[in-house]
Amino acid sequence: MSNRTIGRVVGGLFLAAFVCYGVGTALVGRPVGPPLILLNSVVVVTIGGLVYRVFRRRHPRTATTYLITRALEAALLAVGVFGLTSMGSAAGNDLAYQFAMLILGVGSVPFCWALQRDRFVPVWLAIWGVVGYVVLAAGALLELIGLSVGLVLTIPGGLFEVACGLTLIARGFPDRVAPAPATDRYATEDRLGASA
Repeated sequence: MSNRTIGRVVGGLFLAAFVCYGVGTALVGRPVGPPLILLNSVVVVTIGGLVYRVFRRRHPRTATTYLITRALEAALLAVGVFGLTSMGSAAGNDLAYQFAMLILGVGSVPFCWALQRDRFVPVWLAIWGVVGYVVLAAGALLELIGLSVGLVLTIPGGLFEVACGLTLIARGFPDRVAPAPATDRYATEDRLGASA
């Protein structure tokens, strides 16, 4: 698969994850709800794997961080829904969700910077992603310490994933990428990691 095709698939998966988790959560008390949430876990791991495939040579640390981030998110959301359906533990499901969002928020920031450095998406969209994921992580952390503000703070990150998904469906990832500026400390670190 070309980078362009992978990018379009990733864009579609961003939207699919949004639908699977949103609808699955809304229908969690019905037979279709938990399988949709579990399907979301498969989708987000696939996103991480595809992004890793495209970014591993140019940004190996970012690629690895994002893959681990998505794998942990998937595992925590799956454990949460399993606890909810098998043990009726709504509190356990909520705890797993907040930890998943905290990890997703922190681990997705380097991914957004890499999108911006390589111009895979418009600069404004990548910056929106950074801000959205930082706000998402902050909301999850506040929820974990007992302040109920997390739902509102998921909106910027959620809207970014929809906008990014639509952009990637339209554009994909470019097959050829111009060299990163030498003054970019993170790009330099990634290149050094790739040559090690």
